[in-house]
Amino acid sequence: MKRITVAKGDGIGPEIMDATLRIILAAGAQIEIDEIEVGEKVYLAGNTSGIAKESWDIIRKNKVFLKAPITTPQGGGYKSLNVTTRKFLGLYANVRPCISLHPFVRTKHPNMDVVIVRENEEDLYAGIEHQQTDEVVQCLKLISRPGSEKIIRYAFEYARQYGRKKVTCFTKDNIMKQTDGLFHKIFDEIAKEYPDIENEHWIVDIGSAKLADTPEAFDVIVLPNLYGDVLSDVAAQIAGSVGLAGSANIGEECAMFEAIHGSAPRRAGQNLANPSGLLQGAIMMLVHIGQNDVAEKVQNAWLKTIEDGVHTYDIFKEGISKEKVGTKEFADAVIARLGQKPSQLKSVSYEKGSAIKIAKYTRKPAAKKELLGVDLFVHWRNSNPDELAALLQKIEYGNIKLSMITNRGIKVWPEGFEETFCTDHWRCRFKDKDGKTITKKDIISLLTKAEENNIDVIKTENLYAFDGVPAFSLGQGQ
Repeated sequence: MKRITVAKGDGIGPEIMDATLRIILAAGAQIEIDEIEVGEKVYLAGNTSGIAKESWDIIRKNKVFLKAPITTPQGGGYKSLNVTTRKFLGLYANVRPCISLHPFVRTKHPNMDVVIVRENEEDLYAGIEHQQTDEVVQCLKLISRPGSEKIIRYAFEYARQYGRKKVTCFTKDNIMKQTDGLFHKIFDEIAKEYPDIENEHWIVDIGSAKLADTPEAFDVIVLPNLYGDVLSDVAAQIAGSVGLAGSANIGEECAMFEAIHGSAPRRAGQNLANPSGLLQGAIMMLVHIGQNDVAEKVQNAWLKTIEDGVHTYDIFKEGISKEKVGTKEFADAVIARLGQKPSQLKSVSYEKGSAIKIAKYTRKPAAKKELLGVDLFVHWRNSNPDELAALLQKIEYGNIKLSMITNRGIKVWPEGFEETFCTDHWRCRFKDKDGKTITKKDIISLLTKAEENNIDVIKTENLYAFDGVPAFSLGQGQ
């Protein structure tokens, strides 16, 4: 018997959770339930995170969390409960199977069977943003070696456990050579440890186009956080419906399972909602806690229900569907088919399924780290980079010289183009003219001279080489 935490959420959440629990308990799930309150009521009671401290304690104790969709109140100041939960509990892997149910659920891609494995904790979703000038706001994109290693290794382990043949990596490392470049590099390193599994890399834009057009070309896709968020919804929709997709969020200690759709408050209390997305999340939960036989029974009964044309309003199509049912009646139909298997759709076997455990990250030996220069980011409201360069050359000293100015990543000095539009946010690079290393004291001296000359430095970035390899971007046009 496994004790789990359940949150019924908002909107249609209570209805689809009741239906889901009724189905899995009828199938023999050996679970005990601790129910907690999360979402809109908690937010409106004054808790900006949407969850109380005592609820965190229950989730951390049970380590398995089945969550229905919630409503986040409109207006500022309310934090995303999903993002908060994933980060606080270290749920680094978001897993979304996207399988077409042709011909019973309409889709342009009858052979689609893709699993999206999305990194869940870092990338732009670190949420580190600052307004730096009147015209420019920045968001920091953080990609780490530990985060990348965990998610990529998870994708290969998932492929091996479930008999998948290929893992594909999507990045944009032709542009973001440091961040996405690191993710791609680590993918190539780890792929060598799995010679039995094919691997490939796509630039995310053309890869996305290929996924939308020919999803059967892919098997398991592993992506950084933002790309994974976008493409997992795209994949679910082109498979047939976002409303049919479930999601697993896996960490080293805890796991959360949910539907990927929202709380749909306009449909609440009408016995209309399709519980399939949350049911798919619950099936993944059952595999995670080792109740594979129950998970298999539920999934096959669900497939049989879809195959028999018993559909809720969202997927009901004349000529394909046979019976339009409500939330409760759909659950009844699945329960009535427990022990049955589909005849046209592919039945499932979870005999080999289990919670995937990734070895804890082992920190690599420290690289030789050398300080090669510094970028001073300057708020300056004029538009002529030559004038700014003349001002910045006043703070040069010794061998440390201004080497480049960029604006929005485009080199504008020296030898910039008059046609390039410039904002009030300038990156100004200082380096030793002979290519030697500099010191932190040199940077302090530059900042002191900048202050003396009324130059508004809004941030700095140190320019390092690791083991002799420069680890910073140039300006476009360099």
